[in-house]
Amino acid sequence: MRYYGVRMAEGFGELDGLHGVVALRGGEPLVEWYGSGADFSWNTPLGVREFGPESLHDLRSVTKSVTGLLYGIAHGAGLVPGPAEPLFAHFPQYPDLAADPDRARRTVAHALTMSLGLEWREEVPYDSPANAEIAMEMSADRYRYVLERPVLGPPGEKWSYCGGASALLGKLIADGTGRPLPDYAADVLFGPLGITQFEWLSGADGVASPASGLRLTPRDLARIGELVRSGGAEVVPPEWLATMVEPRLRTDWGAQYGYHWYIESFAGRRTLTAAGNGGQRLHVVPELELTVAITAGNYDDPEQWRTPNAVLERLLKT
Repeated sequence: MRYYGVRMAEGFGELDGLHGVVALRGGEPLVEWYGSGADFSWNTPLGVREFGPESLHDLRSVTKSVTGLLYGIAHGAGLVPGPAEPLFAHFPQYPDLAADPDRARRTVAHALTMSLGLEWREEVPYDSPANAEIAMEMSADRYRYVLERPVLGPPGEKWSYCGGASALLGKLIADGTGRPLPDYAADVLFGPLGITQFEWLSGADGVASPASGLRLTPRDLARIGELVRSGGAEVVPPEWLATMVEPRLRTDWGAQYGYHWYIESFAGRRTLTAAGNGGQRLHVVPELELTVAITAGNYDDPEQWRTPNAVLERLLKT
């Protein structure tokens, strides 16, 4: 294991599957730590590696929260429909689905809050086609796959984890900006933050995944957290950041959910969180001016949450 920065993270090497931690307080380095472990690019094994400051790492569903930021930037530029607009109206290629009056009730906000009221199962491992996100990536038409899922109930009433909602947002961004999602991100988000090294994985159709495809270094992930903590830094409209982290629905485990970001409480502190399979986390604790980026390798482990929670709990005591 290796340490960088101004303070050593005692005991981090004892946490299961931990690959990297970058923590900032008030924009200044607090902790930077890297370990070793098995690396993957989605389900492709990359071997065991020693992680370091330049190591790209799968962010998995942290990508969803980055997509939420990109949507806010595009919305501020008038390039995408507003949250209240009908969702199916922006997918005119599926008139048969739009003709269903029940489906037509869905709005962009229902995608942003993962409350589409459509059948979607992601509780099975992500190497199985029984997982809806994997099935979506393997389908000939990912957007039809999402939009034609069976209707389970009214939209907007219940949060239900759905990578398909992120795929729809990515399509709206790409259509509205006229650019692939990675290219748009490089220009309006990554470039202004000084992020020059990244990968964005694509499905079988060649479309970059807005739900889980992003690979960044922990340092650059922390830059995105600092953007959220600082209120936009002239990159994201501050009014979007405010509405993005407004609690709207409650998740299955008790956290609140805004527009593709979680709002949690750790040790009584309001915490804005982006989370991904395996223990990937980006935590922003505004009250403490704290930003924490965490990468880990506990993919599909039912208790994968323990490692990032342990990291944050230790840092909250620092």
